Amino acid sequence: MMSRQAFLCGLGSLYLSLLFVFLLMDVYARPANNSALKEKPADSKDENEILPPDHLNGVKMEMDGHLNKEFHQEVFLGKEMEEFEEDSEPRKNRKKLMVIFSKVDINSDKKISAKEMQRWIMEKTDEHFQEAVEENKMHFRAVDPDGDGHVSWDEYKIKFLASKGFNEKEIAEKIKNNEELKIDEETQEVLDNLKDRWYQADNPPPDLLLNEEEFLSFLHPEHSRGMLKFMVKEIIRDLDQDGDKKLTLSEFISLPVGTVENQQAQDIDDDWVKDRRKEFEEVIDANHDGIVTMEELEEYMDPMNEYNALNEAKQMIAVADENQNHHLELEEILKYSEYFTGSKLMDYARNVHEEF
Repeated sequence: MMSRQAFLCGLGSLYLSLLFVFLLMDVYARPANNSALKEKPADSKDENEILPPDHLNGVKMEMDGHLNKEFHQEVFLGKEMEEFEEDSEPRKNRKKLMVIFSKVDINSDKKISAKEMQRWIMEKTDEHFQEAVEENKMHFRAVDPDGDGHVSWDEYKIKFLASKGFNEKEIAEKIKNNEELKIDEETQEVLDNLKDRWYQADNPPPDLLLNEEEFLSFLHPEHSRGMLKFMVKEIIRDLDQDGDKKLTLSEFISLPVGTVENQQAQDIDDDWVKDRRKEFEEVIDANHDGIVTMEELEEYMDPMNEYNALNEAKQMIAVADENQNHHLELEEILKYSEYFTGSKLMDYARNVHEEF
């Protein structure tokens, strides 16, 4: 027969085992804490802080000439885009979408017109602009070590190379003494391109020093008409195959470098061609002559072009306008939620009138 002491000892062991199991369950049940990924210290030297981004929010084309797949969501949601996550509850996303609908519908007639959508697109685009301005303040501090309000090319070059893994003190000493830097070919090519962009962002009179506003143009060329032209030249340079500084349809839809290895890759390439052909013929080639000039591409890339915003509004309405009245009702936006928010709502019409 088991003694009282042995029984209590066994009971204690069982308790500890169960406690351990519950603790494990609690750990695995908790949502991951990604705050460390989202919040970087102010003095972070991360490369992404100082390198011009390829993706510009609210701009239809990436810096490398690829189409911005999230453009419609960016100009419809603005800063609220992050709230529409794939793993969010459809019911919550539906309510958020209803609130946005009421904001776009400024005359409260329960439908959105092209003019109302145009106003909203311009508002959300400006929101992205202001966000870039705020981020630029932090990024500028990261490359302005002496805090004098100006950054020289050499100061930026040192910070950039440090972000690539080079020893910052050694690089600074070599540059100060005009010594040769041993840099790999790929990094040197990136530096050369950045230097061209740096010179373009340097407003007259040129002094090769960028202030905070000029640095914003360096990182976000969509904020400057001059830099917008430079960005267009870079895109055409990359896509233009015959050197005439214009783009034909065949040049614009040319597949990215690489070989098709399987059917899945073939499908991706087919989608690439289909999307780019549609954008070229229906949007970028304004006069439909089969040629895109620098001027046409510049108008297309300008996020604050009101005419473009109106055209975009009409296209967005056309996607979901099932009753063909040239307006969007709430039910239509909810049904085509994936187009507007990137989030697919299930049972989109359920309780619409009760919730709204």
